[in-house]
Amino acid sequence: MIESLKNIFSIPDLRKRVIFTFLLLAVYRVGAHIPTPGVNGAAVAEFFDQAKGTVFGFFDLFTGGALRQLTVFSLGIMPYISASIILQLLTVVWPYLERLSKEGEVGRKKITQYTRYGTVILSVIQSLAIGFALEKLRSPSGVAMVTQPGWSFRLMTVLTLTTGTAFIMWLGEQISERGIGNGISLIIFAGIVVRLPGAVLETFSDISTGTMSPLKLLLLGVLMLGVIALIVFVERGQRRIPVSYAKRVMGRRIYGGQSTHLPLRVNTGGVIPIIFAAAIVMIPQSLATLFQNRFPALGSIAAIFNYGEPVYNFLSIVAIIFFCYFYTAIIFNPIDVADNMRKYGGFIPGIRPGKRTADHIDHVLSRITFVGAIYLALIAVLPQFMMTGLKVQSLPWIGAWLDANLPAWFTEGMGVKFFFGGTSLLIVVGVAMDTMQQVEAQLIMRHYDGFLKKVRVRGRRG
Repeated sequence: MIESLKNIFSIPDLRKRVIFTFLLLAVYRVGAHIPTPGVNGAAVAEFFDQAKGTVFGFFDLFTGGALRQLTVFSLGIMPYISASIILQLLTVVWPYLERLSKEGEVGRKKITQYTRYGTVILSVIQSLAIGFALEKLRSPSGVAMVTQPGWSFRLMTVLTLTTGTAFIMWLGEQISERGIGNGISLIIFAGIVVRLPGAVLETFSDISTGTMSPLKLLLLGVLMLGVIALIVFVERGQRRIPVSYAKRVMGRRIYGGQSTHLPLRVNTGGVIPIIFAAAIVMIPQSLATLFQNRFPALGSIAAIFNYGEPVYNFLSIVAIIFFCYFYTAIIFNPIDVADNMRKYGGFIPGIRPGKRTADHIDHVLSRITFVGAIYLALIAVLPQFMMTGLKVQSLPWIGAWLDANLPAWFTEGMGVKFFFGGTSLLIVVGVAMDTMQQVEAQLIMRHYDGFLKKVRVRGRRG
C-alpha cells in the first residue's frame, strides 16, 4: 500500500490530478461554512435538532451539514442528482431524448447541457421554497429564523443558493475532467466523510466517561467491518450470461466466432432506490414538522411514520424493493440488448435470438434484482438499528410484551451517533472503490504496480 502511494506521487500527471482533486474538495468544504445572509444560524440548528429522521435530516447527509447550517451550499448537489434522474426517466418516454442518448458523444454532451439547465431551474424553485418556509418557521424555543423577512430576503436566498449549487456542479465537472474519479460522487463522499473525525472523537469521549464500554466498541468495529465486506461483495457481484458470436466472412476477413458474457449487476440501481424510498416515506413526518404549529392534529397522525417506528420500517422496505425494480427497468432494457446482440450476430447458447433472448435476460435480471433489493433494504435499516434500535412498543397486541422482553440493545440501539451504515456507508464504499479503480488503471497504464498486485478491481458498471 505504501509503495503504491509513492508511485502515485512519482508520476507528474497523476500527482497533479490528485492534488487538483484535493484542492477543489477543500474549496467545497470552505463554501459549506459560509452562511446565507439574513438567517439566524442558531435557530436553524435548533430546528434541525428536532427534525432528525425527517427528509431534512436525510438531505442534510448529502450536503455535508451545509443544510443544517443553512450555508451558501445548503442545496448541495441534490438538484443536479434530481435533474439527472429526471432526464433518465424522460429518455424512456420522450423520443427526442432517446435519439440523443444513442448518438454517442454528441448526444451525451447535449443531455449534459439539459441536465445543467434542469439543475438551475430546480435550484431556483427549491431555494424560493426555502425562502418562504424560513420566513414562517420558528425554532422550538420560538425564535424567528429570518431577521428581516420580505422579497429582498427571498431573492437573496434564491441568488445565493442557486449560485452555490451551480458552483458545486462546476467543481464536480472540473474534478471529473482534470482530477481523478467522478467529481459529483467525490463531493457527496467528502460531505459524508467529514463527519467521521468528530464522531470518532465523540465515541472515544463516551468510552472515557463510561457511556460506551470497550466491549461495545469492539462489537461495533466487527459489525462495521462485516457490513463493509458485505457491501463490497454485493456491489461487485455479477450474473454473467454467456454470449457467443457466429463467424462472419466479410471480404478476406473473418469476424466473430468468439465467446464472451453479458454482466448483470446484482445491485443495478445503486443507491438511487434508497434515495427515492426515503424521500417518499419521510414526507408525512416532514410535513408534520413544518406545519405542526398551525395544525396540531398532524402531529398525532404523523407519529406512526416517525423514524424507527414499525410502519416506517415496513413502508421503507416495500418502497426500496419497488424502486429497485422500477429504476432497473428504466436504465436497462432487455429488448434493446437482445436486438443489439442479434444485429451483431450474437446469441445466448440454447436460447433463440430475439424475443426469447429478451425474455431470458429479463427473467435473470428480475431474480438478481430481488436479491439486490433485499440487500438494500437491510442496509437501509442498519443505521436506525445502530442509533435508536427497533421501536416495537407501538405494535398492536404484542408491542408492550416485546418491548419488555427483548434486550435493551435491540429496542434502544447501540447509541452510535455517526450516521453509520445505510446510504452513507454505501456511497462511501462505492465511491472509494471507483476512485481506487481509476487510480489503479492509471498506475498499470504507466507500468507501475497498483494497490492490488494479484487481483484487479472491477468497475462497478463493468
